[in-house]
Amino acid sequence: MTGDAVVELRGLTKRFGTMTAVEDVSFEVRSGRIVGLLGRNGAGKTTSLRMLLGLMLPTSGTATVFGHRYQDLPRAAHRVGVSMDGINPLPGTTARRELRIWARALGLPAARADEVLGQVGLDDRADRKVKGYSTGMKQRLALATALLSDPELLVLDEPANGLDPDGIRWLRTMLRSLADEGRTVLVSSHLLAEIEQTVDDVVIVQRTLRYAGPLSDLTSEGTESLEDRFFSLVGSQTGATGTTAKERVDA
Repeated sequence: MTGDAVVELRGLTKRFGTMTAVEDVSFEVRSGRIVGLLGRNGAGKTTSLRMLLGLMLPTSGTATVFGHRYQDLPRAAHRVGVSMDGINPLPGTTARRELRIWARALGLPAARADEVLGQVGLDDRADRKVKGYSTGMKQRLALATALLSDPELLVLDEPANGLDPDGIRWLRTMLRSLADEGRTVLVSSHLLAEIEQTVDDVVIVQRTLRYAGPLSDLTSEGTESLEDRFFSLVGSQTGATGTTAKERVDA
């Protein structure tokens, strides 16, 4: 990896009673890179992101953004754009009104809302009620909200969920253009084939860290698939339904 460390996790651990969700995870995210955070459902991806963003306290270890805990980072909401479950639009609002409310809260001009709506391809549907949006349109709105403050770092939790093939291709191009501008993107996903076309670096967790480094090193410069390397690191399981772990990750 190249560039300065934007995100650092050191020995990060989270326990819920006797259950350990994340154990001794350490990795860095370098400036200007797109980094894919991969793992099965329940592997600790979202828990790790929540600890990084100060939404959950770690049992032990540290998680920092630009050298600070998120809650101590000056102008954190301007420097870090976030798209995660639980950040939902106001009931009954339109996309334009939703973004203008966020813009006002961040001290930004109302025109910035229109800019990001165009950036994510929602400008022609900006005055429709969000409750009538498809899942893919809601994902675009969530990305627009994350982009509103023109952040240096984007933290995106499963942003491709609900996107059709055109939307997934658009997202890939969008993320690459943001990284080319010098921004950093940390994106969690279960879409291994898509991640393989999108990211520079990969972090694989299955409660503990299984790999952190360049995608090219993991896949031997593309001679092996990310899917094959993923399952060689986390193992393959068959559940009671007879479905394999591979099938569940791809679902």
